[in-house]
Amino acid sequence: MGSSLKYNRFLRSALAEEGSFATTTDVLSWIASRAACNRFTVERIPFGALMQWSTDQDTGDLVHSSGKFFRVQGARVQTTLGYIRQWDQPIIDQPEIGILGIVAKEFDGLLHFLMQAKMEPGNIDGVQLTPTVQATRSNYTQVHQGARPPYVDYFLDREQSRVLVDQLQFEQGSAFLRKRNRNIIVEVTEDVPVGPEHCWLTVGQVHRLLGEPNLVSMDARTVLSCIPLVDGPHSHPPTAITEASGGLDLSSLSLFGSALLESVRESVQSVHRDERVMSWLTELKCRHQLSVERIGLNELRSWKRGPDVILHEGGGYFNVMAVQVEANNREVASWDQPLIEPVERGLIAFLVRRFGGTLHFLVQGKIEPGNPDVIAVAPTVQCSLGHDRLGDRGSWPPFLDVIQDENRDSVRYSCVQSEEGGRFFHVENEYRVVELPPEGDLPLPENYLWVSLRQLNELLRFGLVNVEARSLLACLPLTA
Repeated sequence: MGSSLKYNRFLRSALAEEGSFATTTDVLSWIASRAACNRFTVERIPFGALMQWSTDQDTGDLVHSSGKFFRVQGARVQTTLGYIRQWDQPIIDQPEIGILGIVAKEFDGLLHFLMQAKMEPGNIDGVQLTPTVQATRSNYTQVHQGARPPYVDYFLDREQSRVLVDQLQFEQGSAFLRKRNRNIIVEVTEDVPVGPEHCWLTVGQVHRLLGEPNLVSMDARTVLSCIPLVDGPHSHPPTAITEASGGLDLSSLSLFGSALLESVRESVQSVHRDERVMSWLTELKCRHQLSVERIGLNELRSWKRGPDVILHEGGGYFNVMAVQVEANNREVASWDQPLIEPVERGLIAFLVRRFGGTLHFLVQGKIEPGNPDVIAVAPTVQCSLGHDRLGDRGSWPPFLDVIQDENRDSVRYSCVQSEEGGRFFHVENEYRVVELPPEGDLPLPENYLWVSLRQLNELLRFGLVNVEARSLLACLPLTA
């Protein structure tokens, strides 16, 4: 099968807003039913009540009894870029590479994804739509002595499936120390048993559900962001895709969706050549420094520890807390663990603008303590929206004022989405895409650059784009 046809299958699925098995309305009812029929409780507990975790007597770190899963320790950070240049913070050390995997299969000429309705202790509404499998190495090697995650063998046994997408991507650099997951989509032709927690959906149905707050998990969003709708030097403009893919109907594309497809084409005219984009990123990595020293939790400056929470003395940033969990539909029936808890809601936003008719995204080179290579490509704005931040315009990051002041007609996407519930407790961000008019001057700091969607996708393919940007890219609406 030729590559252009393969990627047009993704696009065909993305434009199909109803699938072969359930309407999107049915999916919402199914997710609600899974939440209603499964028993799932999450209770805050003191650190001293943790049974499977303990506090290291020398460092104060929170560690699992098996020595696996993850460790909550301290980090002392120094950098040369950003509003704050040095600080201490708790950070999650999880060196294992996990699997975020989706099984795909073609039904009635459309690729469908096997999605899961899964409960995580940090989910706001209990159940979210997740990949077929999301599992750490400790999970699928059964360190917890529980059941093996269903469907995981499709990703571990190459004889059972064919790989469509396979990328290593990093997780939140603000909370994880160089944590990576394998974002993978495999296609099967055999019959796949579908349990009550799973359902076949088109890419378009998942996109529709991204209009619902806190429903599609971050793990699903990061895998979706890796999907190339149009690929390589032989990609086609929208008018030619119809012919190349056997009559693909593009009538459901919105004007913004058409601009997105145009911006992802190989032949698109970008403001900057690819060499300039890579040179910009390389220059930032060479010019700026990031030093991260591992320290014990008991060495943290400006943080205090109580019996049931670790928090910043100023009351900002985030807390570390602990929970006891019971569930009747997970690999183990009960467990306890630490979680990261937010203090305030965040904002993740892209400014987009057309140059020469081609849609471009304003990205920033951002330093975070968990970044693997000093600088990651991030959204235009990625910040907290607490009272202190909004009340002090001097602390606002570049372009926050533009995002906040834009009128409703310029907003192409806006929805509240939550972050991964396996490590974060009720973390919410406002996700927003705002289109600027093509005219007007917008001076850029050194660490900001306009790139086409094709260029941004290439950076993503090589693991250079942070998870916040990937999550927002997955939300880009193709249809009205």
